[in-house]
Amino acid sequence: MNISNRVLWITRTGIMIALLIVSQAVTAPMGNQFITGSLVNLMLFVSTMMFGLPSGLAVAIISPFFASLFGIGPAFPIIIPFIGLGNAALVVVWHFIANNRDNIVYRVIGVIAGAVAKFAVLYVGIVMVVAPLILELPPQAPIYVMFSFPQLITALIGGAIALVIYPILKKAVGEKRD
Repeated sequence: MNISNRVLWITRTGIMIALLIVSQAVTAPMGNQFITGSLVNLMLFVSTMMFGLPSGLAVAIISPFFASLFGIGPAFPIIIPFIGLGNAALVVVWHFIANNRDNIVYRVIGVIAGAVAKFAVLYVGIVMVVAPLILELPPQAPIYVMFSFPQLITALIGGAIALVIYPILKKAVGEKRD
């Protein structure tokens, strides 16, 4: 990758991270996990679809740390790495199933599989391990619900929106991948 391509990659990835953080900052005060989560997942899918796996991974892993720095992240800092891993699982699974395939069937399967992968990582990591064993939270704590099926639903919604807008974005920006 030459210097101008590196600068372009950094710029595009930085823009996606900024868009993700701004969307979190704007929607988090609404208190609606389905709106904020769907937008986050939309940005993860779009980053990967438009700019490739390295960009998608960077957005997936860096964004929860920045969100926490700006005060819009999770209440328990220990779960931040798990959110990054869940986001990364979504991006990687989508990439390996649907990348460079113009067939909508592969893209839909990629969205579903990516959403399930993210859900699984977050559910096992946070709901089954961190919340009960490390944080010692009671079963009625909101974290158990937040990191269970709403994660699957918001990932599916974000992926569906990404599939709809991807052709428009591809045409507007051009399909320049890393």
